[in-house]
Amino acid sequence: MSPHSFTPPPTLAVLLELLRALGAVLLLPGRIGAYLLRRGALRAELAADLEREVTPETVPAGDWPTDRPLTLFVACAEASGEIHALSLVEAVRALAAAAGAPPPRLVGLGGRELEALGVELVGRPVEHAAMGLTSALSSLPYYLGLARDAAAWFRTQRPDAFVPVDSPALFVPLARIARRYGVPTAHFVTPQYWGWAPWRAKAYRQAVERALSILPFEPPWFARRGISVTHVGHPLLDALPPPAAHDEGQRNLLVLLPGSREAVIRRNLPWMAEVVRAARAQLGGLEVAVCQESGERTELLCELLAEHGLDDGFRLQTGSLHETLARARAAFSVSGTVLLDLLHQRVPTVVVYRVSRRTAFLGRRLLTAPWFSSVNLLARAEVYPEFCFAGDGPRAEVGAALVRAAVDEQWRRDCLTGLEEAARRLGPPGAAERAAQAVLAMVGRDARAPAGRGRVSEASA
Repeated sequence: MSPHSFTPPPTLAVLLELLRALGAVLLLPGRIGAYLLRRGALRAELAADLEREVTPETVPAGDWPTDRPLTLFVACAEASGEIHALSLVEAVRALAAAAGAPPPRLVGLGGRELEALGVELVGRPVEHAAMGLTSALSSLPYYLGLARDAAAWFRTQRPDAFVPVDSPALFVPLARIARRYGVPTAHFVTPQYWGWAPWRAKAYRQAVERALSILPFEPPWFARRGISVTHVGHPLLDALPPPAAHDEGQRNLLVLLPGSREAVIRRNLPWMAEVVRAARAQLGGLEVAVCQESGERTELLCELLAEHGLDDGFRLQTGSLHETLARARAAFSVSGTVLLDLLHQRVPTVVVYRVSRRTAFLGRRLLTAPWFSSVNLLARAEVYPEFCFAGDGPRAEVGAALVRAAVDEQWRRDCLTGLEEAARRLGPPGAAERAAQAVLAMVGRDARAPAGRGRVSEASA
């Protein structure tokens, strides 16, 4: 990797990224126009990629320095990313111990759990995200300050690698800043540019030295755009318990999963509960449970159900998500990572994505992917009925889909067949270790780089 010859101070580096983002906004209409002209070809390209069979790849860690502690800057910005970052940190430490190397120094951005694992935090964006601030604009000063602090650390400490997890809106600009200071970046969880905004791939290629993909159709898409990509598999599988046996007799719940963020819960739970109440007589006597793994939103859930007169007949279930899903005959869920939890437990599910009218309008015109549910993309079919809409939406149609998921035995058998295919294509556990090996291989290659490559010398800073 060739670092930039100009290495500005951290505040200026962040300002340059802000100006770049403003420029991208100005160019957006032209980029959307160019995309629309090519949308048909791009959709065909992705359809072909969905048919590809790509298995997770183990990259030999290579000749990385073992005579000194490595310094890695690991970053996550949301709770879901922190789960994957925790697994990655443990895998890096295990590989270092197995190689007889000193324990690595791990610094970064994260939350309480990453700090508890011994990572020195420069900033705490996970806790900031959990506060649920209402607009990106109100959060901008915080994230600019966070980027400045990380940039200062890159410039003065020169870590061996920057390893951000997910959150491309924050971490792609930060990767570009890291590159200015000669710090290589391996981005864990590639952005979903294949589904929307494919023009962003060029900037991603310029910022990230190694992309670590988690879905099997992503590697050919990124590689076609000149991005170095290693497919490591989905890190969620490293954190999941063994799937429960699919015993129909033990599955007597309809589980509602309205999201984990306050704004998402407020937008979805009352609507979802009303759809269930309208279809209740046709659901085969299933008990209905509104499920949250954490108890943090219990008060909000109770408030919303009572406010809309829906608290009778809906019980709250907090605690182990997978213990609840093992008893679920069907589920009604918002779109998100939780769909992979449902896949893991083989739960027939109806998915909703309730958005603003503007988002719905743009989505119909800009989406490249044939489905928005990751499970459907993996299965290459609409295994989970999915509904994206604004406003009141197709209540009767969604209710009918819930009834099929709960009581239509032929439909359920077909759904379970599709779920088995999706799970097969998702691949085996071990993504965190494969990602850690890819990071160490990148560090080793950078350490062996000839003069003029690799990290910036102190004199140039």
